[in-house]
Amino acid sequence: MKQHYSSICIFFWLALALFPTQINAQEKPKVDFGGALRFNYNLSSWKEGQKNRGGDFGFDLFRLDVTGSYEGLFTRFEYRFYSDTFGGNFLKEGTVGYNFDEKNTVEFGLIKVPFGIERYNSHNFFFNLPYYVGLEDDYDMGAAFTHIGEKLEYHLGYFKNAEEEIFGDASEHTSSRYAYDIVGRNKEIHQFNAKIVYKPLKDPSHKIGVSGQYGGIYNLDTENIGDRYAFALHYQYKTEDWFIKAQGLTASFSPENAVGESRQSIMMGAFGAPYEVATEFEIYNVGISRILDINTKLVKHIEVYNDFGYMRKRNSGFEDSFMNVVGMLFSSGPVFCFIDYAAGYNHSWLGGDYVDDFAVGDPDAKWEARFNINIGYYF
Repeated sequence: MKQHYSSICIFFWLALALFPTQINAQEKPKVDFGGALRFNYNLSSWKEGQKNRGGDFGFDLFRLDVTGSYEGLFTRFEYRFYSDTFGGNFLKEGTVGYNFDEKNTVEFGLIKVPFGIERYNSHNFFFNLPYYVGLEDDYDMGAAFTHIGEKLEYHLGYFKNAEEEIFGDASEHTSSRYAYDIVGRNKEIHQFNAKIVYKPLKDPSHKIGVSGQYGGIYNLDTENIGDRYAFALHYQYKTEDWFIKAQGLTASFSPENAVGESRQSIMMGAFGAPYEVATEFEIYNVGISRILDINTKLVKHIEVYNDFGYMRKRNSGFEDSFMNVVGMLFSSGPVFCFIDYAAGYNHSWLGGDYVDDFAVGDPDAKWEARFNINIGYYF
C-alpha cells in the first residue's frame, strides 16, 4: 500500500524533472489577502411558515482567501465560515504549486478536480445538477498537471481521496465540506482524471472539451474496493456580451456494500447534510447568459441568465430530476448580488424529500421553487 501513498509525490517530482523552469526570478515572496462577506434572503414554495412571514434574511458566509508566490512557486488557500446548520467551518481549497512557464503548471493539496466546464458549469448562485453529485467545482486531495496552449489545453490529475479530517481506521467522512463527495460507509480512493479542451484558432471564443474520471470506492464494512467512472462532453462559447455553456455526462458507481445493503444508490454529502444519489445516471445541462454594461454609479454590469439541467437515472424504478434557474447578477466593484428563481423537480435542495430526491425520487413529485437573493462584498 505504500506505493499508493507515494503516488502524489512521484507525480509532483516527475513533473518538476520533465519541465525546465522558465519563470523569471521573483526577489521577494508575495502574499495577498482577500475574502468575502455574504448575506442571503430566500422564500421557498414548500415552506408554509416561511411564506407566512415573507421569507427569511440572514448570514450566509464569511470567507478568507490567501494567495502567495515566490520564484515560480505559488499557493492558494480558501477557508469558509458558514452557520452550523450548513456545515460550519471548512477548507474549500488549499493548493501548493509550481509554474514551469506561462503554459505548464503542477499543483498538489486540496485542489480542483479537472472535470467538465470550469470553474463553474453554470451562471447562477445555485450551480447546476452536476454540482450536487460531485461533478462540478469539486476539490479533492491529490496532484494535477495543467498545460494551457493557444489551441489546446490538457489536464491530468491523481487524487488519493476526498478531503480527510478524522484519519481513523474505519471512520466515515464528515459531510461538513464544500463539494459533494461520497460519505457514509464508502470512501473515494485512487481517482484519475484527464481533460482535453480544443480552442479553434480562427475563433478563440469557442471551447470544445472531453473529460474522463475513474476511481475506486472503498467500503468500510466489507473492506472491498468497488469502482466508479464519469465521462463528459462539453462546449463553451464566450464573448464580451454572451456566455453559453453546454454539457452531457454519464456516470456510474459500483460500491462493494455489505450483504443486504442496496447498491442502487450511494450516499454523498456536503454543507453538513448527506443524501442518497442514484448509482447510474446521465446529466444534460445548458446555460446561457447575456452581459450588459450599465456603468452607472450603483451598477456597472448586469448578467441575465438561464441554466437548465436534466438528470436521467438509469436505475430501474427511479424518477428523473430536473432543475432550472433564471436570474440576474448585478455587479459594482467589490459588490455582487445574485437574484434567482430556482425551480426543481425531485431536487434535494428544492423541496420534496431531501434524502432520496436524487436517488429513487417520487413519481408524484411536483415542481417546487425558491426565490433567492444573495448579496456579498468581496475584498
